[in-house]
Amino acid sequence: MSVEARKHHTKKSKPRPHKHQKDKHGPEPEPDSRFPSPAPAPLPRYGSYNRTKSSIFDVLSFGAKGDGVSDDTKALIAAWKAACRVAGATVEIPSEFKFLIKPITLQGPCMPNLVLQIDGTLLAPPKVGSWPKSSLFQWINFKWFHNFTIQGNGIVDGQGFEWWGGSQSNSIQKKSKHIPEMKPTALRFYASYNVTVRDIKINNSPLCHLKFDSSGGIKVKNIHISSPENSPNTDGIHLQNTKDVEIQHSDIACGDDCVSIQTGCSNVHIHHINCGPGHGISLGGLGKDKSVACVSDIVVEKISLQNTLAGVRIKTWQGGIGSVKNVSFSSIQVSDVKVPIIIDQYYCDKHLCDNQTGAVAISGVEFNQIIGTYSVQPIHLACSNSVPCSDVDLIDIQLKPSSKYQSFQQALCWNSYGKSQAPLVPSSIDYCLRRDSGSVKRIARSHEHMC
Repeated sequence: MSVEARKHHTKKSKPRPHKHQKDKHGPEPEPDSRFPSPAPAPLPRYGSYNRTKSSIFDVLSFGAKGDGVSDDTKALIAAWKAACRVAGATVEIPSEFKFLIKPITLQGPCMPNLVLQIDGTLLAPPKVGSWPKSSLFQWINFKWFHNFTIQGNGIVDGQGFEWWGGSQSNSIQKKSKHIPEMKPTALRFYASYNVTVRDIKINNSPLCHLKFDSSGGIKVKNIHISSPENSPNTDGIHLQNTKDVEIQHSDIACGDDCVSIQTGCSNVHIHHINCGPGHGISLGGLGKDKSVACVSDIVVEKISLQNTLAGVRIKTWQGGIGSVKNVSFSSIQVSDVKVPIIIDQYYCDKHLCDNQTGAVAISGVEFNQIIGTYSVQPIHLACSNSVPCSDVDLIDIQLKPSSKYQSFQQALCWNSYGKSQAPLVPSSIDYCLRRDSGSVKRIARSHEHMC
């Protein structure tokens, strides 16, 4: 439920405790059985609060300084715990203040329809050395929430510059002894359902900006994510083991994938996204270290990509098992994208990876209306020798070399089966896909039972 931002308080004393009544609303709905859920815990009781006065929990009223230097973590936790007991409550981060917050886990379950209203700025600790070694996985972790919203006109600032090592090179960065190999994600949701994130800005995360793990019923709308092009592994939005997702009308600029879809994801709809700089919209890498990867029912449409490493792509490691199926990329506009269309079953993020015969099966993939300019290669379909790509459709592909660049590679198509439909530019795309006699589809189906 949308809650309009209210004028912040300046009172510093803690609010008086309220007497609680028995919960008249019954227990919270059970989570979807397909997802992991926490051990049973008693729900907080619904207090006798006046909605207009006592359901707003401004962190300033719980002792926060809001000067960007003082540690306001305890104030946020106190406001959170108080709001958690009230249905429809709002934890407010007021505008014109900056709150330094150390790594924390905000844990549910809470009463339904809790809102985190961010109108000011949340700041992560800027110095790598000030982060506890036990808190390097994420900065702000939301765990076991249902019917929860983050919204507002404010900023979540990961202050990740020192984490990136001031270098464009991962290899150089790793030589810096004071920077841990593990880096924190800015905002992470775990085992949470019916979550909405809208309107906020998330900037300069040390690693991924917004992650959903083992969650479902996710809606992301009108958010703005920004970090430099040379900030390593700073994915915009990262999904894993998460189902029923809609990401829409957002701007993402980062140093890695604008949206990354990993194993265990299905029923994901991504549309009206501006991406760039970054690495595009990616499924994978999947199947690393011979692991099982299962991704299905993904729709990516009405996307604009500018100056990105890739456009829309599927990348899998050799030796993996499982399947990727029923994926649609349509109405994709590209401008100076290095390689707009990619399926790569030989993905490797090192100089050399061992050749292996197994592969995650890829089937039922449509590329429709991919239009614009490329700077290196129009299309790269590198499918496994042992597990070819099947039911791949190339429809209305119009990709021209960018006038800003001079050296280009020809389209690469290897062991991919399906059909193409004009218009196709360059014309060589018409010969990219092989016709399937039926045996290739049987190979793909034989891998689906793993999922």
